[in-house]
Amino acid sequence: MSVFWKISGDDLEIIVRATPNASKDAVEPPEQDSAGRTHLKVRVRAIPDKGKANKAVEKLLATHFKMPKSHVSVVKGSTDRLKTIRISGGAHLSAQLEHTYGGANGCIKN
Repeated sequence: MSVFWKISGDDLEIIVRATPNASKDAVEPPEQDSAGRTHLKVRVRAIPDKGKANKAVEKLLATHFKMPKSHVSVVKGSTDRLKTIRISGGAHLSAQLEHTYGGANGCIKN
């Protein structure tokens, strides 16, 4: 499985695949797409209208990682299902991701 997160200075960037209009809000284990790219699966009840789903993804990940909402933001792919999420000051979460999802997913340090 390829990498779905990287450290950039003190920040952590995570690739997620967001599913809006879901029956529940949930962070699910990573999976690979047909191109071999790995991403964390995120489901939100919010609709993809005027950024509502993006805000719901940010809020869900902030809660999941126990970070302030203001530290979590969509930085790439705001209108796509595949998004890059930046967690400001979240580099320390890399150890949690590696522990939860295993060393095979590794991390790229910039």
